[in-house]
Amino acid sequence: MQIHFVRVSSNSKTGPIPVTYSERGTCPPSCPHYRADCYAEDYYTSMTWNKVPERGQSLETVCQSIAALPDGQLWRHNVAGDLPGEGESVDAAALGEIVRANLGKRGFTYTHKKSLDAIEWARHATEWGFTVNLSADDAGEVDILADAGLPLTCIVPMDTPEKTTSPGGRTIIVCPAQTREGVTCSTCGLCQRADRAVIIGFRAHGTRAKVTDAKARRVIPIARG
Repeated sequence: MQIHFVRVSSNSKTGPIPVTYSERGTCPPSCPHYRADCYAEDYYTSMTWNKVPERGQSLETVCQSIAALPDGQLWRHNVAGDLPGEGESVDAAALGEIVRANLGKRGFTYTHKKSLDAIEWARHATEWGFTVNLSADDAGEVDILADAGLPLTCIVPMDTPEKTTSPGGRTIIVCPAQTREGVTCSTCGLCQRADRAVIIGFRAHGTRAKVTDAKARRVIPIARG
């Protein structure tokens, strides 16, 4: 499976940091945004994503590029795509190679793969310095996933205030790039901090934001008993 490595991103959201795109086949069909309202289906991002099979490189070559980054370099794996592995599965060996290449760097990514096996491998990667954020589909799922042992993000409605809470009382901070002028991944780095005490919320955005917004409002309350 091919990965497209970009040494200096021109993406206005990430800022000028190294980024990657993985093939569509890495995305789990269980994701509620799969081939529907995913932000990565926006025109320019989708154009790059569609060309990964022809522009992309082997895992070995991409890992060499990652390993060659300066120590402490912030970089984002997967502007589009998910952890290595077809669909719901995680290719633990491939993920391990990325983790190894990232030693001394500040790589981070997100995953919608939520099986116990996928979460375990994501947790191992995070413990070794490659931060994998587990993506909740709404503020209610944050409470369900809270014991996964991973930093969490979630989709929130477009009118969500800068600071809010999940139904279970966990603090959610809206992505600073969505609330403050001039902030990008390159100047923020909050998603890379695995030890953060807050969940990062992403307001529904993109050309299909209204569809995503509606899904984010279907909050699943925390189970009490």
